[in-house]
Amino acid sequence: MARPIWTGSISFGLLNIPIQLMSGERRTDIHFRMLDARNNAPIRYERVNAETGEEVPWKEIVKAYEFSKDNYVVLKPEDIERAATENHETIAIETFVDAESIPLAYVEKPYILVPGKKAEKGYVLLREVLKKNNRVGVGRVVIRTREYLCMLTPQGDALMLMLLRFPQELVDVSDYELPSGSARAWHVTPREMEMAEMLMESMSDEFSPADYKDEFREKLSQVIKERIKQKHTAHIEEEKDDEDAETATNVVDFMSLLKKSLEKKGGGTSKTAAKKTTRARKTPAAKPKKRATKKRA
Repeated sequence: MARPIWTGSISFGLLNIPIQLMSGERRTDIHFRMLDARNNAPIRYERVNAETGEEVPWKEIVKAYEFSKDNYVVLKPEDIERAATENHETIAIETFVDAESIPLAYVEKPYILVPGKKAEKGYVLLREVLKKNNRVGVGRVVIRTREYLCMLTPQGDALMLMLLRFPQELVDVSDYELPSGSARAWHVTPREMEMAEMLMESMSDEFSPADYKDEFREKLSQVIKERIKQKHTAHIEEEKDDEDAETATNVVDFMSLLKKSLEKKGGGTSKTAAKKTTRARKTPAAKPKKRATKKRA
């Protein structure tokens, strides 16, 4: 089973929904290892001190920023962590916007959010209210040692976390020489436009991801299989994985937290809504039926 990148929570208003941050992509690149052609031994890259020529162990390596030519300031791990302590292991939603208002150029990487134990109700509440209103949540998240702009969006039964690029990470289109102006300014005739539209219409269809395959990877995989049959192989030991991360748990009163969040934002709640909520709380809830448990083999 896949391991969570970290276990934390989604935070908006006064609500906190425990989740596990899981990878939303599967890398299918074919990775290569450098070997010595003379005896097929793996090539090892060493961390070497430029002055002494000696290998440097990981525990002696520090991070430094070059603020001017050949001048560095050394940063400790706590210095980097301190820059993003507020959102550490928290997806802090700052606002909700229309789903279509975020340009595709900003979307960088997907993650899947899995609810923690006893957090399913809050998870479903947020997912369904986003679906109903065609909104996405925009906020910040820290992954490892870097803070990212992020978007929370529903997809089927899942809540997806999409990392977004900051505006300064995008190149302004005005930096390039592009053909501006109308089609007529570039001598595109009405007949050419009509023919292009007809061609586009003839090629139009619904997007089906299953129709697209990585043909290069398939062909390269076939070449690798042929080489394996020829017994051109070398054995390399694999490293062991760490233990699974723990799961966060939480039980909350969503109605009271939602009311407090609205009051904090200035929205408030009407007296009528408050009376309805009071009557709903006084009405005894039906006892849930016990689910039949399957015997384990």
